[in-house]
Amino acid sequence: MSGHSKWSSIKHKKGAADAKRGKLFSKLARAIIVAARDGGGDIDGNPTLATAVQKAKDASMPKENIQRAIDRGTGASADAAAIEQVQFEGYGPGGAAILVDTLTDNRNRTTADVRLAFTKHNGSLGEPGSVAWIFEKRGAIAVDGSRYGEDDLIAAIDAGAEDVREDGDELRVLCPPTDLGAVREALEAAGVEIGSAEVTMEPKSTVEVDKSDARALLALLDALEDHDDVSEVHANFDIPEEVMAEIVA
Repeated sequence: MSGHSKWSSIKHKKGAADAKRGKLFSKLARAIIVAARDGGGDIDGNPTLATAVQKAKDASMPKENIQRAIDRGTGASADAAAIEQVQFEGYGPGGAAILVDTLTDNRNRTTADVRLAFTKHNGSLGEPGSVAWIFEKRGAIAVDGSRYGEDDLIAAIDAGAEDVREDGDELRVLCPPTDLGAVREALEAAGVEIGSAEVTMEPKSTVEVDKSDARALLALLDALEDHDDVSEVHANFDIPEEVMAEIVA
């Protein structure tokens, strides 16, 4: 079982709780604002915005909230102008490579907070470029592997998907980021229920992490995810199935 995929599953469950408190909606709105600010408010002509909006819809974010975020971005409001994208790179316990994407209006504050999280949980913040080469940007769609097989995903290949990988209980359909919308639509048209669909930084390789390091690593990832300025966390760890089951039980 891939710990990377399992962490994605944990995040989706955690996201439902975040939505009840408004934290997830706040993060999603910020991503929409920046996408609209940088690429315009036309969803059809702005793939980044289209992805951000679809992610918000998947989280049941109200339509009026989505439109308000787009309007704030295209209107170049003061808060939209202040937000910048900052990426951090580092290593977690067990040598796992970690990329942290943030949207922040205070780079110094966010840098200090991210550094503290790494230090507190036995990780280390690295220099730009230290781990980014381990990842590549891909569109990733997850479906329930107990309900569907690779033969059910032929429509995805026809729509531009490049690979289908078994990952624990999931099947992950990988495609170029620009084809994510088309691949998703093709699967839905074929009657395949989508678990999640996002543009992510997919690891080219993974490192196996033992139980002692796994607990500390998941604590670090959880701390990073909980930060208001953090939009995405990507990691390349792999945890044996029996170890992961014991940790998340």
